[in-house]
Amino acid sequence: MDFTYDDEQVALREAVRGLVGKAYSDFEQRRRTVAEEPGWSEEVWARLAEMGILGLPFAEEDGGVGAGPAEVGIVAHELGRVLAPEPFLASVVLAGTAVAEAGTPQQRAEVLGPLAAGERVLALAYADGATPVTASEQAGAWTLSGTKEPVLHGARADLLVVSAALPGAGSGLFLVQGDAAARTGYRTYDGARAARVVLDGTAAVPLGEPGADQSAALAAALDTGRVAACHEALGAMSVALAATTAYLKSRKQFGVPLSTFQSLTFRAADMYVSLELATSIASWATMVLAERGPAAATEAVSRAALQVSRSGRHVGQEAVQLHGGIAMTAEYLVGNLTAHLTALDHLLGDGHHHLRGLAAAVDGHGALDPLAR
Repeated sequence: MDFTYDDEQVALREAVRGLVGKAYSDFEQRRRTVAEEPGWSEEVWARLAEMGILGLPFAEEDGGVGAGPAEVGIVAHELGRVLAPEPFLASVVLAGTAVAEAGTPQQRAEVLGPLAAGERVLALAYADGATPVTASEQAGAWTLSGTKEPVLHGARADLLVVSAALPGAGSGLFLVQGDAAARTGYRTYDGARAARVVLDGTAAVPLGEPGADQSAALAAALDTGRVAACHEALGAMSVALAATTAYLKSRKQFGVPLSTFQSLTFRAADMYVSLELATSIASWATMVLAERGPAAATEAVSRAALQVSRSGRHVGQEAVQLHGGIAMTAEYLVGNLTAHLTALDHLLGDGHHHLRGLAAAVDGHGALDPLAR
């Protein structure tokens, strides 16, 4: 497989890197932006919309650009490099993909067009809170009741895409106006925003055919989001590695740079190997998703998520330890990178989750069972 970017992909990478790199070149600027509500820059969001980034994965007839997972991964990687707090993953990739997969042509045009233009922010509410969300239908009108938590950027979202158990069997996807739900927003430990969303007989519009099971559409959105999260983690890991090697070359102890101590350079080399392993398998999973579609890419996505989980944990923890005490301060980049890597790891199922899924799918246990005769 050829993992190299073509000219258009390189141009996309440079354009996004130029925009978010300039916006967050000063880490203090990023800290100020995250400290204020809604936790990200509306100006940067509008610039991303002007560049066509917010419509990147959607079909042209739905108001998008018609690009694929590789291009989405390029954007996510660049956002991860600077810890850009804008809700690209939550709004465009997760919620947008759910609408693209489940919505009717009219719904896709009405929802995805404004999203691509930066006029509307979406959030996907898929994780049930204390009370699972159920759907009810009476005389053709649908309502939802229950709690969703956490909903990434749910407090700011203009429109919620909510999964709910259907009266018969399966799960439906519904559109709910943001101000129609009771929302309690809070900060996550990496500085992002999430919310508890309480629905109490709240009016909702079914995505696609009313009453149809949309479990496959939700699974497709989550797998597409996992691949984008992998690329965002790769961007954060690459910066953590670069910052660590630069620190080892510049920081002196006993009159010589830390990089002269072989044990430390070996640890930095191991970080590089972890990053390369994660990069290779994430690129492979991206190509599988692009060529075969979400339904056939589940195993590849889980393999990539598992390796990125392990690599992110290794690179983040080693970066903190090799930087010593300064990495523990909120004012320093490395600690923030590690916190974001941890948040990404747990966002859509951590390494243990994917390992259990892959192990359950392994065939031929009998041939490997040492107790089998």
